[in-house]
Amino acid sequence: MTRMSTEEPVGDTGELPAYAERVLDVADAIPTGRVMTYGDVAEWLGEGGPRQVGRVMALYGGSAPWWRVVRADGTLLPGHELRALGHYREEGTPLREAGAAAEGHVPKIDMRRARWDGRHT
Repeated sequence: MTRMSTEEPVGDTGELPAYAERVLDVADAIPTGRVMTYGDVAEWLGEGGPRQVGRVMALYGGSAPWWRVVRADGTLLPGHELRALGHYREEGTPLREAGAAAEGHVPKIDMRRARWDGRHT
């Protein structure tokens, strides 16, 4: 499967790098209402690390369910909080409502309940 947009860099052949394709395949496999961390995806693939997965998602993730690949602490992606929050609420992703002291009162993902191990749906 080739995922491209005119704004995303691709290789000379017009294809995504193989690692990027594998990362996006994992993102596509995450069930509705569940999440994996950047590190979980790297561990699942057995290569790269959280930063490499984050880079792939930043460059190529627009056509994948990007909101399902998250920070380990459950904090919503800066600059995309409202879009992500809409997806989480639509999908029923478990959230922890922010307290009054939290900046912007944006909830976090309830990682204990929302995290997917790649095996069970």
